[in-house]
Amino acid sequence: MQYGPNPDAVYPNEAIKSVCFIKNVITRPNIIVGEYTYYDDIGGAERFEEHVTHHYEFLGDKLIIGKFCAIAKGIEFVMNGANHRMCSVTTYPFNIMGNGWEKAVPPLEDLPFKGDTVVGNDVWIGQNVTVMPGIHIGDGAVIAADSVVTKDIPPYHIAGGNPCKIIRKRFNDELIEYLLELQWWNWPQKKIFENLEALCSRDLARIKEII
Repeated sequence: MQYGPNPDAVYPNEAIKSVCFIKNVITRPNIIVGEYTYYDDIGGAERFEEHVTHHYEFLGDKLIIGKFCAIAKGIEFVMNGANHRMCSVTTYPFNIMGNGWEKAVPPLEDLPFKGDTVVGNDVWIGQNVTVMPGIHIGDGAVIAADSVVTKDIPPYHIAGGNPCKIIRKRFNDELIEYLLELQWWNWPQKKIFENLEALCSRDLARIKEII
């Protein structure tokens, strides 16, 4: 019996080529994506990596995205390679222009480095969102369309704007804590299939009936 789409397929539904499972189109070793996370873009969902910019292996930063995330078109993850030296008189990157200017190559310790960018599980990111370097977005968070995420977003919070700010919690603290312990995204496919009604119900108490 089939309990859902093949997690190793590029397109979970062959009739909808605008949606692809990102994990199966990644080629860069410094991008790590969990199963069932998808990118939706009619202009080429399979080209997700083009939306991860200024990402250079020598810097060592990673983009880590959890399972079951929904990412809308126009996303841009700006990585640490976009940062310029700010401790000197000018921020201009003379060295990358060459022709003698490469003598001004900044030492790595002079470049702002924010670490890995981490997106949790079951995160929904709306259209045309920009995520700045080193941001952590918690499990179950929702990011409104056209937002610029400059600070960490806690689990199960809704945030939006430029710069992105917390709008409200999705649930009360008790349910948030329960869901973080439950980690339904780590269930086997069969268990998820058997509990889809509870996971998708507006009756939030149903989730606590699952053993």
